[in-house]
Amino acid sequence: MKIGLISDTHDNIDRIKESIEIFNREGVKLVIHAGDVTSPFALIPFEELNAEFVGIFGNNDGDKILLRERSRGRIHRQPHKITFEGKRIIVLHEPDLVEDLAQSGNFDLIIYGHTHKARVEKINNTLIVNPGEAGHWLYGKSTIAIVDIDTMEGRIINLDG
Repeated sequence: MKIGLISDTHDNIDRIKESIEIFNREGVKLVIHAGDVTSPFALIPFEELNAEFVGIFGNNDGDKILLRERSRGRIHRQPHKITFEGKRIIVLHEPDLVEDLAQSGNFDLIIYGHTHKARVEKINNTLIVNPGEAGHWLYGKSTIAIVDIDTMEGRIINLDG
């Protein structure tokens, strides 16, 4: 079973739509947004998603009340813990506690954003994934990630734009 990961979309509607097309094509069952949607209107394309959706607030998210309302309560404060298909997942925006959380052994998957740099790494039995920046504003490279929950392997996908 696959989950899709996206972060730092920063209102880039074209890249959000492209990401959703990929997630739908790949048949992901859950999409997790690791923060910085930015504006409530940027959630509109997620209505085309053929999967469950959950996210967290990032440091650039503006109107949190409207973001939460527009997401139908599916965007949360960080850290946000999820259990999906028996896997313990924690979602953060900033990376400050990622290594400590991985060392704790309390989570199967740690997802974070903020750095705009894609990362897939295993520490002990914990998979760490930063899907990079879908919005491409900071480094000019748009990426998302897909994790196979059964094998606990992640891959970064470059968006064409």
